[in-house]
Amino acid sequence: MDAYIYDALRTPRGKGNRKGALVGSSATQLVVSVMDALRERHDLPTQLVEDMILGCVTQVMDQGANVGKTAAQQSGYGDHLTAVTLNRFCGSGLEAVNQAAAYIKAGFNDLMLAGGVESMSRVKIGTDGGAIAMDPMVALDGHYVPQGISADLIATKYGYSRQDADAFALASQQRAAKAWENRVFDRSIIPNRDVNGFLVLDHDENVRPQTTLEGLGKLRPAFAQMGELGGFDAVAIDRYPQLSHINHIHHAGNSSAIVDGAALALIGNKAVGERMGMKPRARIRTVATCGTDPTIMLVGPAPASRKALKKAGMVKSDIDLYEVNEAFAAVALRFMDDLGVDHSIVNVNGGAIALGHPLGATGCMLIGTVLDELERRDLQTGLVTLCIGGGMGIATIIERL
Repeated sequence: MDAYIYDALRTPRGKGNRKGALVGSSATQLVVSVMDALRERHDLPTQLVEDMILGCVTQVMDQGANVGKTAAQQSGYGDHLTAVTLNRFCGSGLEAVNQAAAYIKAGFNDLMLAGGVESMSRVKIGTDGGAIAMDPMVALDGHYVPQGISADLIATKYGYSRQDADAFALASQQRAAKAWENRVFDRSIIPNRDVNGFLVLDHDENVRPQTTLEGLGKLRPAFAQMGELGGFDAVAIDRYPQLSHINHIHHAGNSSAIVDGAALALIGNKAVGERMGMKPRARIRTVATCGTDPTIMLVGPAPASRKALKKAGMVKSDIDLYEVNEAFAAVALRFMDDLGVDHSIVNVNGGAIALGHPLGATGCMLIGTVLDELERRDLQTGLVTLCIGGGMGIATIIERL
C-alpha cells in the first residue's frame, strides 16, 4: 500500500525573537491555523483524520504536555482526533511525515496529519536542558560539542573557507528573495492573523534581499569564543587529532536563522482520497535515517540520502530537486560535495540561512517546498534531507503524481 501526500501547508516564518511578528502566537495557535486552512481549502471531512504526529524539539512551557494533542483539541476537528508529539531534534518535522507514511503503508490508518511546530521566540532553544549536553558523564563519553563548533569542525576538516560559506549564504538570500518576488510560495503559505482577523504576517520575515558579500564579511564568527575559552575546540581536536586548530567560519549570516513556524502535510492511502474526492499530489517513495559520529554530528544528510536512494532502487541522478536544511553553510556544502550534486538543483528557492529554521517544523516545510517546485517546473522526484544534533541524518524521497 502506498502513502500519498494530498497537500502540505505552512505558516510564514517569523523572526524568533521578541520583535518577531509571530511572538504573539503560541505554538498551538500556529498549528491550529494550518489545520483550519487544510479543512477550509479542501472542505475536509475531519472525522476521517485519525491521528496527528507533530514534531517539536523544545517541549516545555507553551510547547509542553503534548502540544500536538493540545492543537488537536483546539482545532475543532473532533474529539476522536488523537495526536503525539515527537522529538528527533532538527529532523522532527520530517520524522513526523515519515512515521505517518509508515502507518499508512502498514494499513493501520487511512488518513493522518503530520508535520511540526517551533515557537522559538516564546520557547528558547535549549530551555529543556538534557543529558546529552548537561550531564558531564554523558557529554564526555560522546565528545559533546555545540552544533556551531561541529559546523566549524566540518569546515576545517573538509577545507571550506569563510569565503565559501559566505558565498553560499549570499546565494541562499538571493534565491529566497527571488522566490518571494516571483510568489513561488503562495500556494502553501497560510497568512497569520490575530484573533480579530487582522493580518499579522504573510511572508517569511527573515529574508534579507539587501545582503552582500561585503556585509557578510563584516560579521564576527559566532563560535570562536565558545570554542577557545569554553574548551570545545580542544574536545573536537581530541576527537580529530589530525587537526591543529578549528577554523571558525560561521556567523549569524551564514547559519540558519532562528524563527517561529508550523507546517502540516495531509497523508493518506488511495482509497481515502477517492472517498474524499481528492487527488494526491505525490507519493512518499522511501525514507531513511542514519547515525554519524556525534562530535562532527552534522554530516548525516549525504549518508542518509544514499541509504534512501538505495532503498528506492535509485541513483542520485534520478532526483530532480534536492532540499537540504541549511543549518550552517558548511552542512550544505559538504552534502553537495559528498553526494556529488550540483548547487543548481539544491535549495533552488533558498534555504534556512535566508528563510529560517523553525526546528520541529522545518522538515515538513521542506516537503511542501520541494513538492510545489516540482509541480511548478513539471519535474518528478524530490529528496528532502536534514542533519540532526547528536549525529544523525534523515532523508525522504517523494515522487510527484
